[in-house]
Amino acid sequence: MIAAPSLASGGEFVRQALGVVPETGGEHPGMGTHNLLLRLGEAIYLEVIAINPDAPRPNRARWFGLDHLGAGAVPRLATWVARTDDIRSAAASSPLPLGNVESMRRGEWNWLVTIPADGGLPAHGIAPTLIQWPNGLHPASKLQDLGCSLIRLEGFHPEPERIVAVLNAIGFEGEFLVSRLEPGDQPRLAAVIQTRDGVREIG
Repeated sequence: MIAAPSLASGGEFVRQALGVVPETGGEHPGMGTHNLLLRLGEAIYLEVIAINPDAPRPNRARWFGLDHLGAGAVPRLATWVARTDDIRSAAASSPLPLGNVESMRRGEWNWLVTIPADGGLPAHGIAPTLIQWPNGLHPASKLQDLGCSLIRLEGFHPEPERIVAVLNAIGFEGEFLVSRLEPGDQPRLAAVIQTRDGVREIG
């Protein structure tokens, strides 16, 4: 999930990093945001999300920390999303609060997702947001294949054992490497992606 001050800046960030242009997604009426999407696998995609300047401001904090992103902010890989078939059980099992389970929509798509009340990012975005799609449906199946695929996703956090505890508690079965930060460094994510022009990293 790339948080950007605008879709234009986020799309350009992806183009420069990966050599492809993500496609238009749509609007999130409940959050006053919109997005771009890039397929990275059968059920994996990279999302660029930004405040929609044409949408009314919601009566709540926007998700993914977007309210704290200034106009001159640099787009960055802010967090990641883990898919589950039982989001309420997974959220309740996490030793770290991941947010309230809420229903969201974008065009024809409807899903359940965890959203902290303050719109923040659990563990600075190193802990995942949880999502539950309707059975048998996933947006990646509708996206163009531009030759990009995720090789690995890595997180860096001052207390990696806390992140590992979350992943174990929610029953996460994918691959996510979390390493301890060097003193003075900030928590961050890095995605290593295969493109048609070689392996690239985005963070």
